[in-house]
Amino acid sequence: MIRAVRVLPPLLLATALLTGCGTEQAGPGASGDSGAPADPAELASRAAASGMAPELVYVTDAPGFTLAQQSVGVQGDDGFSAAYTDRNGAVIHLYTDRPRHAGHHKYEVDKKDCVVWLEGEGGVSGAVLGKALRAVRRPTAGELDTLLPAPDPAFTDDQPVRRGDLPTNGDGGPPDNSVPTPGL
Repeated sequence: MIRAVRVLPPLLLATALLTGCGTEQAGPGASGDSGAPADPAELASRAAASGMAPELVYVTDAPGFTLAQQSVGVQGDDGFSAAYTDRNGAVIHLYTDRPRHAGHHKYEVDKKDCVVWLEGEGGVSGAVLGKALRAVRRPTAGELDTLLPAPDPAFTDDQPVRRGDLPTNGDGGPPDNSVPTPGL
């Protein structure tokens, strides 16, 4: 009994800390934005920087659901994925891929050379998934900053990032991979 009482506070603390994880959401205008379509060149640049094919980037609108910005990422080789959450913790997952890589899903739609499918979690009804599937579309210019932020010019493919805060030797310095010569 005493051991259980000692273990309980750390478990409650861990639960409280994990409850806040993954709750960053897009601000107003990120979903349901009725603006002009995103500039194709800008969408292509941002998608490529994230390893996604621009033609596979799609969004949806679902009443009560908001894009969780940190969920946006690559699906498969160069597809797209994002999650939309509601205030009760329900989640709609949006995935895209090329038709040859996509399976058959209950809530899917073909868009040009792309298959988009949705999956629900946390009690999302089929009616909500059906509405969200009918609302699948290309992102607007107003959604682009939230969906795919502009790449940081400090990061390039050909040069490593120099941190500047690491010591040149000792703990945290570059590794010493030399092999000692025996007898010297």
